[in-house]
Amino acid sequence: MDTMCVDATTIRSATAVADARETTRAFLAVLRQPPVGSEAADTVVLVVSELVTNALRHGGGSYDLRLTAHPDLIEVAVDDPSSQAPRKRTPDLDDGTGGFGWAMVNHLAHATAVTRRPYGGKTVSALLAR
Repeated sequence: MDTMCVDATTIRSATAVADARETTRAFLAVLRQPPVGSEAADTVVLVVSELVTNALRHGGGSYDLRLTAHPDLIEVAVDDPSSQAPRKRTPDLDDGTGGFGWAMVNHLAHATAVTRRPYGGKTVSALLAR
């Protein structure tokens, strides 16, 4: 099992989401047995992007990202300081302010979970096909 932990205490940085995507691409590129296909890699990067965006926008402005490779799955876990769980929203089609992300993550993932941490905040995780 390959694990990469990213201690990204990024507070609303203009490049925070892009940095998380690049870190994820680098992690996926070095996995060997089995390697991650390009479509699966794109899905993992998209889910990381959504979860990090949600952490920055709704979760208190900072995040920690953990990526773990299991034999058949990639686990994405994002910690943030808010105890409020993500919720499915009606997408706002008029001004494009969001509402698509959490539903999309749940659609793409084999499983998602929200775990409140005993010292405050939460972890949002998703299991994705490798």
